[in-house]
Amino acid sequence: MQEGAITPGHTSGAIKIKLSVMLFLQYMMYAVWWVPLAAYLTNLEVSSLEKSLIVSSMAIGCIFSPVVGMLADRFFAGQKVLAVLNLINAVMLFLAGTTNNTDFLFICLVIAMLGYMPSWSLTSSIAMAHLDSEQFPKVRIFGSIGWVASGIFSVIFIQLLQLDFDGTNLPFYCGAGVSLVAIATNLTLPNTPPPAKGQKGSLIDAFGLRSVELMKDRNFAVFIVFSFLSMIPFAMYFSFFSEFLLHIKTKYISVTMNWGVLAEMGFLLLVPPAIKKFGLRKVMIFGLVALFIRYFSFFTGGVISQSWMYYIGILIHGLIFGFFYVGGQIYIDKKAPAELKSQAQGFIFLVTFGAGLLVGNFICAKIIDFYKTNGGYNWDAIWGIITVSSAVLLIAFMLLFKKDESLIPKNE
Repeated sequence: MQEGAITPGHTSGAIKIKLSVMLFLQYMMYAVWWVPLAAYLTNLEVSSLEKSLIVSSMAIGCIFSPVVGMLADRFFAGQKVLAVLNLINAVMLFLAGTTNNTDFLFICLVIAMLGYMPSWSLTSSIAMAHLDSEQFPKVRIFGSIGWVASGIFSVIFIQLLQLDFDGTNLPFYCGAGVSLVAIATNLTLPNTPPPAKGQKGSLIDAFGLRSVELMKDRNFAVFIVFSFLSMIPFAMYFSFFSEFLLHIKTKYISVTMNWGVLAEMGFLLLVPPAIKKFGLRKVMIFGLVALFIRYFSFFTGGVISQSWMYYIGILIHGLIFGFFYVGGQIYIDKKAPAELKSQAQGFIFLVTFGAGLLVGNFICAKIIDFYKTNGGYNWDAIWGIITVSSAVLLIAFMLLFKKDESLIPKNE
């Protein structure tokens, strides 16, 4: 073992604190600008195509980040790679804040995401290299706390500095600043040598494409297809909800959306007992039911002019993410053979937050553009379409994703 590496199970309190800070800052630096991005693009009056491309910078980063990850795994210490990636992110976010040119903004954010998206798996790898597996969730939760805490920038600028924040370029500068702070802390992390040093790598393995053979199983193929399709309605909230909040004149857009992530921390704790009681199939169905409830609450809230109903859809975010997407990761872990487990997890991430979110962003942007009016957008019609599509998705999944004896809890 290289000097500085820590053996899992003998992790000091100081190391745990450093790992917690690493995750806190890593998710804060992204959430602070990503959450209000669509509102900012609306204020810039960009075209539907330009908006689709810019909000898809994350998806593009997801698609290509496995290549960066594969190189990092074989040549460089994890904490050094993380510091370099965060430097790229900081520089590009700063440049994004300096321009109103949408072409240059798109280039900046794509490069930023090519640097940032590999950090999600890299920070997990660094943490798990120094922690027992059961200790990791206690540290990982600081990532979610960092996401929620990013809303403090909105409060500071609006309340203390008397400046507009959400819907402006200021979040980019805040993201760059957090990235610089993160770099300083990254360099204090324990040494994490490249785990696959000297091993050969291939793009097929990096993208998890060997796991495609698992789609010979009809149920697995149905799950993959629906995971992809689910990102179309999911994208309307994930990528464009800040635009809706801007339309209804919400003062604290980032804070409002972050209530959903705060609730997510509680909902994630419900996933294991729910699977034990109901089985994976029903848990994933509950996740799609929650997706339908979200958009039905948005639609109904607009039709009857009851804005409090919007909070139902916001707070239910963790139920959707935890039960369907985290539940889906657990399903893959159960179905994939040992030699394909890690590749299969990479493949589902590519299918959902890579290709699925990319397609979903373009479709949702087209729907929003179609219902553009002189005074803004007909959001009732937009939420109505997404509500119906969520209902169709739910019913089709229930009919096509068959019961699997291996997914039924033993106590049934």
